[in-house]
Amino acid sequence: MAIDMRLNMALPCRISVYTEKGSTQIGLIRPVPMLAVLSQDASLLQVAEEVEKKLLAMVEEAQ
Repeated sequence: MAIDMRLNMALPCRISVYTEKGSTQIGLIRPVPMLAVLSQDASLLQVAEEVEKKLLAMVEEAQ
């Protein structure tokens, strides 16, 4: 956030777990496209990619 304070709107990364039609669903807002709307800084995109990779791995592991 030291680079761009507007990023505070995107934190923390949210993950939703809910039941729909008897099935457990996991949803999240992907950091890369969200950050692209808020900032054009390439170094921040790299961080968003790392965060997204970890989030998707957690979701995969939970399924």
